[in-house]
Amino acid sequence: MHKTILRHSLLIFCILLTAGPLAAQINKLGGNKGTGLGNRQSQTNETARSVYEIGGITVKGVKYLDEDLLIAVTGLTVGQKVYLPNDENIAKAIRNLWKQELFADVNIAVAKTIGDKVFLDITVEERPRMSRYRFKGIKKSEAQELKDKVNLVRSRVVTEATKKEAMVRIEKFFVDKGYGDVTVSVRERKDTTAVNSVVLTFTIDKGSKTHINQVTISGNENASESRLKRTLKSTKEVAQITLHASDKETVYEGEKKTFGNYLRQFNFLSVSKTLDALNPYFRPNFFSSSKFNRQKYDEDKITLVSYYNSLGYRDAQIVSDTTYRVKNGNINVDIKVKEGRKYYFGDIAWRGNTKYSNQELAKVLGIKKGDVYNQELLEKRVGHILSAEGGEDISSLYMDDGYLFFNIDPVETSIIGDTINYEMRITEGPQATIKDITIAGNDRTNEHVIRRELFTYPGNKFSRADLIRSQRQIANLGFFDQEKIGIQPKPHPEDGTVDIEYTVVEKSSDQLQLSAGFGGGVKFYGNIGVAFSNFSLRNIFKPKYWNPLPVGDGQKFSVNYQSNGAYYNSFSTSFTEPWLGGKKPNALTTSFVYSKYSGAAYGSDPNTSFLRMVGGGVSLSRRLKWPDDNFVFTYGVNYNNYRLKNYALVTDFNNGFSNNLYLKLVLARYSIDQPLYPRSGSNISLTFQLTPPYSAFGSTDYSTESSSQKYKWIEYHKYRFTADWYQRIAGNLVFKFSTKYGFMGYYNKEIGYSPFERFQLGGDGLSGYSYFVGKDIISQRGYDVYAQEAVIFNKYTAEVRYPFSLSPTATIYGLAFVDAANAWGSFKDFNPIKLNRDAGIGVRVYLPMFGLLGLDYGIGFDRYDPANGITKFKDLSKFTFMLGFEPD
Repeated sequence: MHKTILRHSLLIFCILLTAGPLAAQINKLGGNKGTGLGNRQSQTNETARSVYEIGGITVKGVKYLDEDLLIAVTGLTVGQKVYLPNDENIAKAIRNLWKQELFADVNIAVAKTIGDKVFLDITVEERPRMSRYRFKGIKKSEAQELKDKVNLVRSRVVTEATKKEAMVRIEKFFVDKGYGDVTVSVRERKDTTAVNSVVLTFTIDKGSKTHINQVTISGNENASESRLKRTLKSTKEVAQITLHASDKETVYEGEKKTFGNYLRQFNFLSVSKTLDALNPYFRPNFFSSSKFNRQKYDEDKITLVSYYNSLGYRDAQIVSDTTYRVKNGNINVDIKVKEGRKYYFGDIAWRGNTKYSNQELAKVLGIKKGDVYNQELLEKRVGHILSAEGGEDISSLYMDDGYLFFNIDPVETSIIGDTINYEMRITEGPQATIKDITIAGNDRTNEHVIRRELFTYPGNKFSRADLIRSQRQIANLGFFDQEKIGIQPKPHPEDGTVDIEYTVVEKSSDQLQLSAGFGGGVKFYGNIGVAFSNFSLRNIFKPKYWNPLPVGDGQKFSVNYQSNGAYYNSFSTSFTEPWLGGKKPNALTTSFVYSKYSGAAYGSDPNTSFLRMVGGGVSLSRRLKWPDDNFVFTYGVNYNNYRLKNYALVTDFNNGFSNNLYLKLVLARYSIDQPLYPRSGSNISLTFQLTPPYSAFGSTDYSTESSSQKYKWIEYHKYRFTADWYQRIAGNLVFKFSTKYGFMGYYNKEIGYSPFERFQLGGDGLSGYSYFVGKDIISQRGYDVYAQEAVIFNKYTAEVRYPFSLSPTATIYGLAFVDAANAWGSFKDFNPIKLNRDAGIGVRVYLPMFGLLGLDYGIGFDRYDPANGITKFKDLSKFTFMLGFEPD
């Protein structure tokens, strides 16, 4: 036993003798968790530490990182004084390295000491980097979509946070698609083909789509369940109509009673009969419902409560909600609400207002004592919920008059029974003056082109209405992404001024027009043209501004050529300077056109019979200040010369010349918020086109004159009215209503209506032959051209539009439409209620390089004509394709 005690005593003595040298070596200052002697300063007596000067630092273990940069991160430098064995600077260096999240292990150790100099070794183990990743358990198309979502970058360090973030993004991707039970796991394996690299494999089990089988709402007494369900925008039960296979072989009037046969028998005069016959073979099937998304469901619950609040039920709440699976694998949603009592607005007092009286503010607020309580309405009327179009609310009233620092706080002062009394506490503040205006992001467009469109000027009072108008003006230029126009007021309360910064994102506005058509009297023809919307004439001799032509001054220049060979040729060009002189928005437009159409049979000499037209015009547009500055007045003079050679335009007028010199006046009001996908505003124009009354200048008896003499100088007066209104329904869902009227008159009944400048109605709006004789082409979906020589027409259109993409690279939206139109050959035949009706659906795609592409499918109800055998569904419908423009 004494020997054992002696051995233990010797061991302890040896440990005590070596404790000092071991500590001096600072071995394992870092360690796997960045701890060690460097972190245990409090445990060591201050007198036991020795002062050293760092004589050198070496780095070991790095494969990708720069050694000097790594040393700089530690904060340690050669010549620095350190206290060993546990200097705080070394502990801090270890922590700095761990913060980079680039290492699996960090260690700082003493390599050697020479006198009072110490040489340190920094040894690190770098985390592996990702060489590649892959998805397992999903389709190739889904994997391609996910690559843009997971935010994984090759050669980047892989951490647990990196993997976790990717897994969360993958789960969200599939949950949004309706896979509520998706599970994701990740496996990391070493990549033997690359140094310190790993391959990540994400295994995804989507499960089945989670659909909503049924939504049940209880506890509602003052709102119907169906109305409450409509507030759940993304949580819906969707019934699908299916045709059961067991019913497909039933015999009906000698042929199989199939869905296809019913479609072939379908016509618009027997809608109810056909649907009644089909009804027994169609049964509602609720097994396929809308997908369930937890996040959107939570948002829908807030919307449901907000709806109750708008009805006056201020205390309404969802007391419980349950989601559970049913036998078919889908989900039932049970929601229980507690409505509470219905409240009303009481007395509304005003405090702090000096600019406007209580009566004036109450009138703008538009809420009276006794009105049903509506929190959302209150927020809108005081201006806490802003509208992109602006509006009449308390905040707008003040901020449009410079009160940028204005604030209004509606405070509930008391609740008596079912009545809520309010006090509107107003802080008016000083009026703000605009100081500096800056513009950023205009890489191609010259700044003066944007600045001249603004309604905000340095030195003027701040106005929110002017900001909204300026934003609209910039969007209507068409040079910028209309969804990314930014306006940032930067107030300076100390001196009562505000700076305004406008930011824009350039987009391509030039167009290459390539199209082809068939019909219109010219058979197959092609069209090629270019339209530059941001042209710069002054830079035309400066190659550095060419892209591919000189750009930046907002001028418009277009060239277009159509042809089908020797039988049809047309060339046109135009140029517009929107700010003539550079000081006022006075637009100058010039144009030239040459066209030739051969009436000869194909294969024969095209010069034996033709109609040739050459002409041009000049016009000037001015922005008016009255009735408001949305009005533009345009006046211009145009001249067209026609030559006929063996071409039968009208009776006894086959050869000779005809001249069309006319004055054109247009009064228009344009207040559309955005040109590509308008959500609000209108575009209204009234056009007067008239020639001099040549027949009134002499005593010629035109009843005895030939047509060539009557139409040598064409005389007429023509009027057009066009109006388009846009109204946002909800979100980006937009309603459009259009109306168009046209009338042509004559000065002398012995001459009658001019054979030129009439109206053509129907078809797809392609001009063809009609272009040569100056006809106004009015399209109508679902119909071929049915009026070619009309002198009066009217047309009405209603559309509901919804965008699929508002990207500047491709604006895409769908629409459903109804049209009603007709045209007549004389005013006495005019019947405004006898209209040809149609309905259908369509899609529009706007590509910056090609302009507008459109496809409509219209059904002409009034084409039904049993006498001529037009009774089948296919005879009533028609596809209409458009390229480059939206026809009238």
